[in-house]
Formats: sequence, structure tokens, C-alpha cells
Amino acid sequence: MTKNLIAYFSASGVTKSIAEKIHNVVDSDIFEIVPKQLYTSADLNWNDKNSRSSIEMNDKSSRPEIESEIDVTGYDTIILGFPVWWYTAPTIINTFIEENNICDKNIYVFVTSGSTGETGSFNDLKSAYPENNWVDAKRLTRSVSDDEIGEWLN
Repeated sequence: MTKNLIAYFSASGVTKSIAEKIHNVVDSDIFEIVPKQLYTSADLNWNDKNSRSSIEMNDKSSRPEIESEIDVTGYDTIILGFPVWWYTAPTIINTFIEENNICDKNIYVFVTSGSTGETGSFNDLKSAYPENNWVDAKRLTRSVSDDEIGEWLN
């Protein structure tokens, strides 16, 4: 039997709500990737070049610390979710990938964004971590149906 883990980062709650929707459809455990230092609304101001998120996203080596750890060894599939920042994954996603051995897992990616699709983020992750088994990616919105989630992950 396949064991699934939904691991997600949510700065404003949108990605969290979709992760919970997926959790209600797919038999899975769920883990929130929480930064050690939470993001404030000022930190998330992408119009401010000096905001924390702008600084992190402009530094490709940035690896924000994660509050807690999870043992991923018992999982076959990781469903990895995050908001798109600067057309790609927030650097805390790199922290999660680098701190957890997910090479032997099937990895599905879901992103949340007002308008940016999943392709850039997915391709960036595949390029940065070619040893991982990247299966598929999808941009999901709050209106995604249970059927759409099921079809995507089957």
C-alpha cells in the first residue's frame, strides 16, 4: 500500500487550505513546513526590495530554517505544496528538500498563485534536484474540486 505525505508551506493560508482539501481526498499524512522565524506581512511585501522575502528570493543560496522535522522514510509519495514567489518555489522549499532524503519518493507538486502557473517552479525544482523523481505539477485554486484532485493524483 502506498503511503502519502502532503508537505506544504503556506505564508498566507491559501496553500494551507488547498493542502487540507487534498488531505480530505487522498489518504495521507500532512505536514506544514513552518519557518523558524514566521513571515510578517512586511516580510512578504514583494514590492519592497528590502523585505525578507525579496532578500531571500534574490539570494539563491538562502535556506530559511524550518521549525520542526519530519521523518519521510516511510512515505512512497510526497505531495509538495507552496505559493509561487518570483515565478518559482520559495527558498524554504529548498531547505525542506535538502534536509529530507526524498530521492526515492514519487513527488507531486502543487502551487498556489493568482496568475503564475506551475511550469517554472516545477522545472526549477527538477533542474536543482535531478536525482528526485518529479512526477507532475499542478496549479490549484481554492475552487479546485475533489474530483479534480483525485484525477490529478491518480
